[in-house]
Amino acid sequence: MSHSKIKIGCSSEYAPLKSVLLCPPQYMKIEDIINETQKEFQDEELDAVKAVKQHSEFLRVLRENGIETHLLEPVEQFPEQVFTRDIGFTLGNTLFIANMEMDIRQGEERILKEWLDKEGIQYVDLKGSGIEGGDVLINGNTVYVGISERTSEDSITMLENHLPDYEIIPVPIKKEYLHLDCIFNMISENEALLFPEALKQEEIDLLSSRFSIIEVKEEDQFRLGVNVFSLGNKKIIALPHNNHTNDQLRKLGYKVIEVDLSEIIKSGGAFRCCTLPLLREG
Repeated sequence: MSHSKIKIGCSSEYAPLKSVLLCPPQYMKIEDIINETQKEFQDEELDAVKAVKQHSEFLRVLRENGIETHLLEPVEQFPEQVFTRDIGFTLGNTLFIANMEMDIRQGEERILKEWLDKEGIQYVDLKGSGIEGGDVLINGNTVYVGISERTSEDSITMLENHLPDYEIIPVPIKKEYLHLDCIFNMISENEALLFPEALKQEEIDLLSSRFSIIEVKEEDQFRLGVNVFSLGNKKIIALPHNNHTNDQLRKLGYKVIEVDLSEIIKSGGAFRCCTLPLLREG
């Protein structure tokens, strides 16, 4: 097999980002109601043209910051393909293919595999238990896995078998929340955004013992305030509407780059959801 020019490696959510995989939301629409945010917007026709425009602006900001962007080909059959994070994830030097639980998203993995094969990138195809990348967050040798409607308890054992040198920590989340990265997101080695209402006290205590917590308020949470995207070097991409969260980040010395992703957010995902990091340095 030929060696790919694209390097793979991620050991955190916040080290300097070098390359990332995205997919334009050309065919985005709410087909099956699969999360709380979609429920809110189910009677509203999503504007795919506006979504593509917002996504292009997001791409421009990434490129402006020196990040190599790769794009999957959008396919009409998959209205949620914009959320590339869920279909795969990089842990250490391994790229894993997720095992999608929802019918509407099954088949997206094939498009990702075709791209990886074309680029000569090796991957591990996870089979057996449901697991999606939105529930998987890495911090050094620790991987936090949200136990949700999409990611099952059994996936912990599956990951442990592939990653014997890592500590895999299950974090059960309340079922009305889609993925762990919608309610918890690390922005540095010891700081994390959290929406505590989505967790039981035991999990709040666990995360609070490991990170200095920046609490996200309910009004920002509805617009996925936790789901920011770290470019490294204390630069974070966030939604302009989430004033409270953005102010807190700025007070802690982060440079917040505001990008409007409001149309895509109606489908229940924001910046982290729309990105599959291939390489972060450090």
